[in-house]
Amino acid sequence: MEEIQSQSDNYRSSSSSASSPASRVPSSNFFYLRKPGSLRQPISFEDSPEWEDTDADVRVEEGGDSINAATTPVSPSLSKLNSGSLPSPPMPEAAAVTRKTAGASVVWKDLAVTIKGKRKYSDKVVKSSNGYALPGTMTVIMGPAKSGKSTLLRAIAGRLHPSAKMYGEVFINGAKTRLLYGSYGFVDRETTLIGSLTVREYLYYSALLQLPGFFCQKKSVVEEAIQAMSLGDYANKLIGGHCYMKGLARGERRRVSIARELVMRPRILFIDEPLYHLDSVSALLMMVTLKKLASTGCTLIFTIYQSSTEVFGLFDRICLLSNGNTLFFGETLACLQHFSNAGFPCPIMQSPSDHFLRAINTDFDRIIAMCKNWQEGPLLKSKGKASNATRIAVLTWRSLLIMSREWKYYWLRLILYMILTLCIGTVFSGLGHSLSSVVKRVTAIFVFVSFTSLLSIAGVPALLKEVKIYASEESNQHSGALVFLFGQLLSSIPFLFLVSISSSLVFYFLIGLRDGFSLLMYFVLNFFMCLFVNEGLLLAVTSLWQNIFWSILTLVTIHVVMMLSAGYLRIRNELPRPMWKYPLSYIAFHTYSIQGLLENEYLGANFAVGQVRTISGFQALHSAYDISQSSNSKWENLLVLFLMAIGYRILVFVLLHFHVRKNVSLHRIWQCRKSTT
Repeated sequence: MEEIQSQSDNYRSSSSSASSPASRVPSSNFFYLRKPGSLRQPISFEDSPEWEDTDADVRVEEGGDSINAATTPVSPSLSKLNSGSLPSPPMPEAAAVTRKTAGASVVWKDLAVTIKGKRKYSDKVVKSSNGYALPGTMTVIMGPAKSGKSTLLRAIAGRLHPSAKMYGEVFINGAKTRLLYGSYGFVDRETTLIGSLTVREYLYYSALLQLPGFFCQKKSVVEEAIQAMSLGDYANKLIGGHCYMKGLARGERRRVSIARELVMRPRILFIDEPLYHLDSVSALLMMVTLKKLASTGCTLIFTIYQSSTEVFGLFDRICLLSNGNTLFFGETLACLQHFSNAGFPCPIMQSPSDHFLRAINTDFDRIIAMCKNWQEGPLLKSKGKASNATRIAVLTWRSLLIMSREWKYYWLRLILYMILTLCIGTVFSGLGHSLSSVVKRVTAIFVFVSFTSLLSIAGVPALLKEVKIYASEESNQHSGALVFLFGQLLSSIPFLFLVSISSSLVFYFLIGLRDGFSLLMYFVLNFFMCLFVNEGLLLAVTSLWQNIFWSILTLVTIHVVMMLSAGYLRIRNELPRPMWKYPLSYIAFHTYSIQGLLENEYLGANFAVGQVRTISGFQALHSAYDISQSSNSKWENLLVLFLMAIGYRILVFVLLHFHVRKNVSLHRIWQCRKSTT
């Protein structure tokens, strides 16, 4: 933190001196500038300096995977610009990241994007944009709101939705190819973080999900990411973000989201609005940190809405957009001086004339050749991924760690289960084992199963957060639907067992059910399967709506309908056949759980009627609840519950694989349309 502050102070003093009138005197050979006395003449390429061939010194270090490339300035004007009025802040040696990154050059030529509406493709969101980004530099896509910045960034990164069409070409290291997994990182405008983990833990689990190899080998990668984003002072602090967990400020949280992508050691890093919701001080500290990251060789391309003078001076190149049109691309100072010397005051919301657009859209064939000369090397290759077994293990352990810390969503639920069970047990305690107690025991079991299932809805916020984290990680190929499903499944089993064992023991002995260890174990197993099915139902509804209000409303409605058709308020054989008996009574998991528990309690039991006659438990229960006489029927009910749990998980997989991914893509399209309408 102190290093960043000292860097920003040094930069503030240098930029203030750079803003003096003497330092703003334009030279006659700046790129894209008119010659003196030519304000009223058409702009031509002869007015700008000639491109020079760039000599590249490419050296591969032994035992390493990085390439150090040293280049000469692109043109005489650029060398003057680099030593001109707005210098980058000096990076102290202690703050420099020792590891060098082999960046990659990116060129986009005649790039246009259209988004499909309800009937046909709309007008072009991005219109014939040209630009390039070089390793070790920061290229910013700037413009007013609704100008197409995020759409252009996603088009360059190859992350547009299938309903969007891209035209034009994108070159990586001079070759027309797409970016592969691990060769680049992409940070969305809003990233879901796990507040109950520390910064180091969050990045470590992200590294385990993304990178192959052994666990111990990834600690150094995490430390490099922490150092690169200047998060050393916050590495052991909780990320937070909840009402009861303050955690990190927005600036640090934003840097954590960027550091998550750095664990892959990407050669190109795309960031959508790195200064989103940041104040001026946090924005300056963020940009100084990104400047330090660029100095390691990484290619940075990001969007920005507006910036202060100090932040603006940190940019190497700027692509200025308005209503999808590229108004300017070039060096940062060249943009400022060009607008000033050309007689235009930089109108953001207006398009310049056609001859001005022709002047800033240079011959990109020469840029492509320059990028080839800058760094000749093999095409970018996809990095290895962590195996699915590793990802499942990581997600399971991470979820267990979250459960141990999220007391509001997990431990509080356990306390509520215990309180509810105590209330039900004390209300129905002292029933005895006579024939007259049968109906009351049926009521107690029905209330226990129904109310505890209804109480599970309190876990919707935690499940919704897990779905959002999955959507965020899946968008960057850090996770998958099947991996998330198995991880969530395995991590939920210990919590559900803890709830089922504690609640079952309290209820079983307060009510005074039949003695027998096997009967008690079946009760615990039946209640666990009931909660297991209910957890799948909760996850399916949450994945469908991805909204707390609609998820809770839907779940309450489903549970009420299932309680009505469970066979207690009216025996299942007496329910109206359309809808209530078929199919609702067979869909309700309450039916099989209650039926199995009653069969466990009353099959094999006998009740005395008078002094001579006795009746079986089945006969005593027949008028109160519909059960089977078969001794295996309770295990059949348990099997049905297990199959229902599997069925709900299959439904969750389908929703995660299609619906959640579609919603994320639609959200991105909505953002693109919002930025262009």
